[in-house]
Amino acid sequence: MKTTLATNTDHTKSWYMVDAADETLGRVAVKIANVLRGRHKPTYTPHADTGDFVVVVNAEKIKLSGKKNTQKTYMFYSGWMGGDSYVNIKDMRQKKPEFIIEHAVKGMLPRNRLGRQMIKKLKIYAGSEHPHEAQQPKPLV
Repeated sequence: MKTTLATNTDHTKSWYMVDAADETLGRVAVKIANVLRGRHKPTYTPHADTGDFVVVVNAEKIKLSGKKNTQKTYMFYSGWMGGDSYVNIKDMRQKKPEFIIEHAVKGMLPRNRLGRQMIKKLKIYAGSEHPHEAQQPKPLV
C-alpha cells in the first residue's frame, strides 16, 4: 500500500462556526486549532495546510477558570528599554475581546510560515453578528 500525502490543492476548505459564549477558553482553543490545522480530517498532513476556516462569535463572553479573571495578564514589548507593558485580562476583554481567543489559538499552531497561513483562516467577532453568512458555516461540535 502506498501512503498518500495531501497537498494544499487536494481538498476543499469548509467553514465552521463556534459560539464561545460560556465556553472555557482553553478547551475551545484546542478545538479551533485542530480544525485550522486539519487534524479532524483523515487527509491530515503535518507539512500542508489542509485545515478549514473557523468563525468565532461571542468572544466577549468566553469563560475562564480559577482566578484568571483577576490575575491573568498579557505582556507587550515595544522593543525599547523599559518598553514593556502589561494588560489585565479584564481590561483586554473590554477593549479587544477578540485578542484573547486569537492569542490562545495562535500559541497552539506551528511557529513557522505554515502557522501564519493557518491563523489567517480564523475569524473572530466580539458579538453574535458576523459577515460570513454566505459561506454557510456549520456548527463545530
